[in-house]
Amino acid sequence: MLDDVVLAGVRVLGGPPSDVELRGGRITAVRAAGTSGAALTRVAGTGLVMLPALVDLHTHLREPGDEEAETIASGTRAAAAGGYSDVFAMANCSPVTDSPGRVRHIAETAARTASCRVHPVGAITLRLEGQDLAPLTAMADAGARMFSDDGRCVDDPAILLDALTTSRAAGTVIAQHAQCGSLAPSGQINAGPAADRTGLPPWPAVAEETIVARDVVFAGATGARLHICHVSTAGTVEILRCAKQRGWPVTAEVTPHHLLLTDEQAAAGDTIHKVNPPLRSAADVVALRAALLDGTIDAVATDHAPHPARRKGTGWCDAAFGMLGLETALAVVAEVLGEGGEPDWSLIADAMSHRPARIGGIDAIAGRPLTPGEPATFTLVDPNANWTVDPTEHQSLSANTPFAHFRFRHRVVATVVESRVTADHCGLLAAPGSAALRDAPPRHRANGARDHLSYPGRNC
Repeated sequence: MLDDVVLAGVRVLGGPPSDVELRGGRITAVRAAGTSGAALTRVAGTGLVMLPALVDLHTHLREPGDEEAETIASGTRAAAAGGYSDVFAMANCSPVTDSPGRVRHIAETAARTASCRVHPVGAITLRLEGQDLAPLTAMADAGARMFSDDGRCVDDPAILLDALTTSRAAGTVIAQHAQCGSLAPSGQINAGPAADRTGLPPWPAVAEETIVARDVVFAGATGARLHICHVSTAGTVEILRCAKQRGWPVTAEVTPHHLLLTDEQAAAGDTIHKVNPPLRSAADVVALRAALLDGTIDAVATDHAPHPARRKGTGWCDAAFGMLGLETALAVVAEVLGEGGEPDWSLIADAMSHRPARIGGIDAIAGRPLTPGEPATFTLVDPNANWTVDPTEHQSLSANTPFAHFRFRHRVVATVVESRVTADHCGLLAAPGSAALRDAPPRHRANGARDHLSYPGRNC
């Protein structure tokens, strides 16, 4: 435990240097730098930015069923390395998390093996087949706070409406993967110049926007909480803005990769850029950034989707959708929002900690303010790290990051959850008297060094 310690000179939410005292698993004081009690062990954190530990609403941990790609243990080590205290584990495992017993199984496995807190997401429909509603109330009683068929859209309006009504009664939230099956049944790449240039099947923006438009109306009619996963288009932003102006109970997330990358990267043909929904146009990226800044989009969520190299090292149409996200999310978001200068750290805390915790219903324990009396749960960020992403140093079992060899200014250097050090990249918290990372697993090479891969033209 990190206890009876003062973090000296840290910048809480990017503010002036402060001494933050930790005792008994809590923050006990935040004082001007150099004024803390001498009896405490001092840890030099000069210049580091202190944020509430991050919360990810959208993580694929792959266990059970696909432990080659990721496990709860490896995925939560990646989460801790990226500054996260809490992740919501999506239901598309094998077997699918579509029963109370499977919700409990995820929670019990995490209790034994995880490096951060794991919150199982229940499926909306049985086996993610979109036909029969899963037992949402029973899963809520087992601990699920969110339900999603992510990876598949709940296309049937009657089933989605039934899910919203049931979820409202249980006090939970429905998270929709918006993809109209008749408009993007086999979409591979953003419709428009990218699809035209490559000959790959198009994934049009309207296939997302029509589902979002329908579902926000349902949320308004039922009063049920609706969360839109991985928003990717400017049109969806306008629909969300309208829904919020009407006071409908709708929230939304955007991924780091949709904030930084465009369909131009995807059109170059490397399957590392194949993701669902696809990377969109530069104009969409501008709209997504603006929506995050003005609060139309509530949260950043990673959609961390690990895959071994063999599932990415095929022709484009056979390659798996998805990218890693947990270990680079903070760096990407800080870069996007900073635009060459210092980002608004309070906004980052809102979008990556406070709001996700509220949306997921865990704000009693996560996303808490960094004030005296609160749990000692935080992450420390070096704002001048100037580091290069190397997937072989990742904690994830997979290596499918689109940010390999990208250079970022900001980097998470340590994560603490209720005074327990869960990540410490440079031994910062291994001070005399602390138990920082004595029992942490060693770093390992990520699964699957990869060569450049290209799409197979029109052979879909």
